[in-house]
Amino acid sequence: MLIIDRLDLAFQPGLNVLTGETGAGKSILLDALGFVLGWRGRAELVRCGADQGEVLAEFDLGPDHPARAVLADAGLPVEDSLLLRRVNARDGRKTAWVNDRRCSGEVLRRLSETLVELHGQHDDRGLLNPRGHRHLLDDFAEASEALGATRAAWRARAEAARALQKAEAEFAEMRAEEDFLRHAVGELDALAPAPGEDAELDAARRRMQGAEKIRADIQRAGEALSDGAERAMGDALRWLEGVADRAEGGVDAPVAALERAMVELGEAVSGVEACLDGLRFDPGELEATEERLFAIRGLARKHNVQPDALPELAESLRGRLGRLDRGADDISALRSALNDADAAYDAAAGALTALRRDAASRLDRAVTTELAPLKMERAVFATQIAEADPGPEGRDDVVFTVATNPGAPAGPLNKIASGGELSRFLLALKVCLAEGEAGRTMIFDEIDRGVGGATADAVGRRLAQLSEGGQVLVVTHSPQVAALGAHHWQVAKSVRDDETTSTVVPLDPAAREDEIARMLAGDTVTDEARAAARALLYG
Repeated sequence: MLIIDRLDLAFQPGLNVLTGETGAGKSILLDALGFVLGWRGRAELVRCGADQGEVLAEFDLGPDHPARAVLADAGLPVEDSLLLRRVNARDGRKTAWVNDRRCSGEVLRRLSETLVELHGQHDDRGLLNPRGHRHLLDDFAEASEALGATRAAWRARAEAARALQKAEAEFAEMRAEEDFLRHAVGELDALAPAPGEDAELDAARRRMQGAEKIRADIQRAGEALSDGAERAMGDALRWLEGVADRAEGGVDAPVAALERAMVELGEAVSGVEACLDGLRFDPGELEATEERLFAIRGLARKHNVQPDALPELAESLRGRLGRLDRGADDISALRSALNDADAAYDAAAGALTALRRDAASRLDRAVTTELAPLKMERAVFATQIAEADPGPEGRDDVVFTVATNPGAPAGPLNKIASGGELSRFLLALKVCLAEGEAGRTMIFDEIDRGVGGATADAVGRRLAQLSEGGQVLVVTHSPQVAALGAHHWQVAKSVRDDETTSTVVPLDPAAREDEIARMLAGDTVTDEARAAARALLYG
């Protein structure tokens, strides 16, 4: 990428220092790392003559590393080793992979927030960004429980406000149709249609309409059975029974058959009579049935529903009318609930503000303590907390401010402090805020610029402190800082066959002594410079 042909680096736990002459390519290394992490930065990272540039970065993830949650949320494989790969083509197209799965730059950026912090004079992603100061203060205050209570109170308040707004809108709508509701409910209650009644009335109406057409024939059949058939069969049975004892069994079978026929005939007569009874109706009943049937169907058409849906409609309209009648009381109760939610939010947000103010005082004292060894004992660091619009994370704006001299006005870090002062402020602040950040790589880009001697030594010792139990990468021009590194890398540029390339090599003790001597003496390394380098390295 650019002046790097191929380069493999394996940074170690602890403090890793990168040194080299100006222009050797140290910033390009950070650009490459930022590229694979999805950071905004240099758009073109393809070396001249190459079709594409490619960066791979591997991170070890502990069991509780927050990157695991980001991977799971993105549907990507969650493993102990995280491999990021991003390619920049000559035409500007960029493609990214996470654990060999394609992903977006947005996923890379979300992962980078859990993996790497970059701090330097021109970094607007970390401590210099006021939008993140409240979050940093909350971490320092260990305010997760208070934040959770405030967020829950905010959600409850929002739900109470939505419920009240919905009830007021419904009440206004019902008030606008109150006359209709009362008339419609009265009309439905007066008619009181029952489920399935339409079909029952229609069947009854059809039955009564058809009864007159068939009743006469059924009645004639009944008369024929009763007056003719029954009498004739009775006479025949009596005559046969009268001669049965003299017929020597010849009429037994006809007698039995006639007896059976008489039973069947009796059932037929009973059935006809029952049918006639069923067909018997009052003409006034037909009129009443038709009148109710037409009323139900007319009301259904009026409300544009099926007749069987009228009972459900009546229940719904009665419910709306009931809500209208008790609407004022309901709204009053919802207003009271919103007032209670407001009070609960005020209490939670107030407790969070108090926690933040207490933490701000402790942070200010801690940063002041750190500034003294960095030769900034006259500077004043202050965490300003101002009231903001209420939200799920309280109602406080938090800004880290500094005044570099007594009596000077305080202002935001990146507006007040000079380059060297800003670097020391950032380092002091980071030392105070770094507790509990194990597992994240911190990068400091020339944060020691503009300082030297004992101050540079103090900077280096604080960087070493930050690296305990974690990993810190420092790009530095300070020999005092470089001497305190646990691992030393040299960035060098060379020209071969009219092609410039940059390399990075780990330094053994002898080479490290030479590099620190060069940083002390410049182009010509003297014996005095070597002696000074050994003093820095070994005390």
